[in-house]
Amino acid sequence: MTTTARTYPAPSAVLELLKPVTWFPPMWAFGCGVVASGVPLAGHWGIAFVGILLAGPLVCATSQAVNDWYDREVDAINEPDRPIPSGRIPGTWGFSIAVAWTGLSLLVAASLGLWVFVAAIVGLALAWAYSAPPLRLKRNGWWGNAACGLCYEGLAWVTGAAVMIGGALPPAPTLILALLYSAGAHGIMTLNDFKSVRGDLQMGIRSLPAMLGPERAARVACWVMAVPQVVVIGLLLAWDRPIQAGIVIAFLIGQIVLMRRFLKAPTERAIWYSGFGVPLYVFGMLASAFAVRGMVP
Repeated sequence: MTTTARTYPAPSAVLELLKPVTWFPPMWAFGCGVVASGVPLAGHWGIAFVGILLAGPLVCATSQAVNDWYDREVDAINEPDRPIPSGRIPGTWGFSIAVAWTGLSLLVAASLGLWVFVAAIVGLALAWAYSAPPLRLKRNGWWGNAACGLCYEGLAWVTGAAVMIGGALPPAPTLILALLYSAGAHGIMTLNDFKSVRGDLQMGIRSLPAMLGPERAARVACWVMAVPQVVVIGLLLAWDRPIQAGIVIAFLIGQIVLMRRFLKAPTERAIWYSGFGVPLYVFGMLASAFAVRGMVP
């Protein structure tokens, strides 16, 4: 008995390609922007919901589809069961889905105001530049992780604030915090690379663990995550927000305790730290958002 090769993807394979588990960080950052705007949700639930869809199931999902399409050879080594290398998304369907989701994201962003649209354009451009040639920023861990951090955290935060204030540019305190937490997210992105060192080395992708070795990359990731939070704490104190600064300090201390364990076996504990240390980072983000709620320079 012969089987016919699949010519179109099953919905379950498309959903797996779009990786819903990755939508949480930009949706959380978007929520931080909503909080920082100071605009009450009452009367704005609809636009906030559309913005959350834009941050997660649209822009972030687009980045995942683009990445899986251009990573299909690497995934064939590291994760052969992924939808594209396994054949569950056949032919050029992966590329077509990425293009379609890009267009849909832009249409939705255009309905939410000028600065939301601008943020979406930048985020989508970074998503394509991260994975697609000729730039393929992911070939270098410094540039690739910076692009991801900015897209997943900073732009999503700015978008959340802009949506709530009618599409205008958010005030300086919100922009500063968004930039700082984007910088810290560079270290978070490094955590995802420890599992792929073998394939990255074979394919010439210079992730930080592949470039520096797991131990040095882990130390760099920890410093990159911690230093921006120290700056945030200093700013919150300067802005007369001691309670929120104390909350961020407490969360940072918790991260440092966990980092010490992570550094003893970074390859084995990168996923563990993502599960226990990163939540403390994002809770600090939320505390910072409350600190600047409605603040103007």
